[in-house]
Amino acid sequence: MTNLSMRHLRYFDALARHGHFGRAAADCAVTQPALSVQIKELEELLGAPLVERGARQIRLTALGETVAARARDVLTSVDEIANLTRGANGDFMRELRLGVIPTVAPYLLPALIKALAKRYPDLDVRPRETVTQRLIADLGDGKLDAAIVALPVSEPSLTETPLFEEEFVLVRSLDDAVKPVPNPQALREMRLLLLEEGHCFRDQALSFCDIAPPAPRDLMEGSSLSTLVQMVGAGIGITLIPQMAVAIDTRSAAVSIARLSDPSPSRMVGMVWRKSNPLGTQLLQISDLVREEGLRLLSDIAERGA
Repeated sequence: MTNLSMRHLRYFDALARHGHFGRAAADCAVTQPALSVQIKELEELLGAPLVERGARQIRLTALGETVAARARDVLTSVDEIANLTRGANGDFMRELRLGVIPTVAPYLLPALIKALAKRYPDLDVRPRETVTQRLIADLGDGKLDAAIVALPVSEPSLTETPLFEEEFVLVRSLDDAVKPVPNPQALREMRLLLLEEGHCFRDQALSFCDIAPPAPRDLMEGSSLSTLVQMVGAGIGITLIPQMAVAIDTRSAAVSIARLSDPSPSRMVGMVWRKSNPLGTQLLQISDLVREEGLRLLSDIAERGA
């Protein structure tokens, strides 16, 4: 087993994650035959098959599942040793694998990446946009360094740092702009448009309207906030969106925006990372910059009257 290498583990980890030789090879920036050779070598070293090879995709054997989990643990530990060395030497991290939920990413990421490039010019930022559940899993697996999510996530292994609070606003048709703003009870009687299951913002909207999940069948769903706003503009119903989405998602839709009565619904946006990450102090510095950009964005939106 002395010939087992980190390359074997990284290539097999990519194959286990993607379930496809071509996509795994692209992820590792190698050719598919080169990756296939490394996987075959790993199987020969272990003396047993790790992969069931199909025409279109692969499936891990029982041993393959076990090895994939152990390989991920090893790779995470190695990455953290490298981070520990950089922290001990006083060097700032060179790469930031940052996850962001879809109801924050389109609005905050452009300004944030520019701000990070200006303050940390040698930092390679690699953003990933997906839902909270996936981000938390990727953090635990060591695939991400940090994530921007709605708090709390209540995961004991993670550090949670609150960044900024933002209100939800009501989006309705232009014809409804002169009507009184409905209260939560009245909203329950309207056709409420929601994000698909898996989005934490969906659950927050249901909570404000005091609708217990699972949502009633007559509620309509969309894949993004922009889709929901366009549906409202077409007269299909109403929706709630976070304040930072107003400037982008409502600019091309025939809709009106209204603030909900106090206590208005809101969410706390924060940044989370593994407590075991030795670069926690540096991630805390980055979170300060995320806070600055988030507050600046919300301030600009408020000044424009959104």
